[in-house]
Amino acid sequence: MNKLHSKEKSKIRVEIWDLMEKRGIARFPRPVFNRIPNFVGSEDAAQRLVEIKEYKNAQTIFCNPDSPQRPVREHILRDGKILIMAPPRLKEKGFLVLSKKTVRTDKIRRASTIKGAFQFGSIVKPNKIEKIDLKIAGSVAVDIKGGRVGKGGGYSDLEFGILTAYDLIDKTTRVLTTVHEVQLVENIPMTEHDVSLDIVITPNSVIYTNTTYQKPQGILWELLSDLRISSIPMLEELKSRL
Repeated sequence: MNKLHSKEKSKIRVEIWDLMEKRGIARFPRPVFNRIPNFVGSEDAAQRLVEIKEYKNAQTIFCNPDSPQRPVREHILRDGKILIMAPPRLKEKGFLVLSKKTVRTDKIRRASTIKGAFQFGSIVKPNKIEKIDLKIAGSVAVDIKGGRVGKGGGYSDLEFGILTAYDLIDKTTRVLTTVHEVQLVENIPMTEHDVSLDIVITPNSVIYTNTTYQKPQGILWELLSDLRISSIPMLEELKSRL
């Protein structure tokens, strides 16, 4: 990554985390520094999400495991859709899969948490997963052109690369996020491995970005160290197949 871009993204993260804490927008878990920040109004943003046609038409939805998207995951399960959930830091050999078939109605809220997903879901290897209709990402900051910055670990981009490598998503798959209005910034520098957003949803609005950024088509192996690959089982397995 361009060092100037990396420095600029780090600056954006710190400014947003600091702003959310100072304005009382941040929610548990706190402090939100170094996290995908949970925010006041996340339930309202989730409600707006489930009302858009892209959600209504989707049957299998991939979602990040972070706290601000917990209400989204609960909606997915209550609506009888299949939830594919990324395990934290991609430390498993597959993704978590949950649905109404495996989760009782009175346990859905619990199942929408990280701990509950491990309790009620199953780890399924990517080659055994249904094609994904919609991908939901967590964000620290976004812009209206589809730019996005996460907490800095690169996991959302790696998820996208793995899913693309297994033909579970393609260039037509919509990627969206839920954020608070203060997480909207003027501009986020994007690089070749960054996954852009098609839709940004806040507690008060739905923004179609009409992004012109091209999404990466697979894993950019040249950007990954051997140590990084060996720390993520799904990457290690993909690499061994090449």
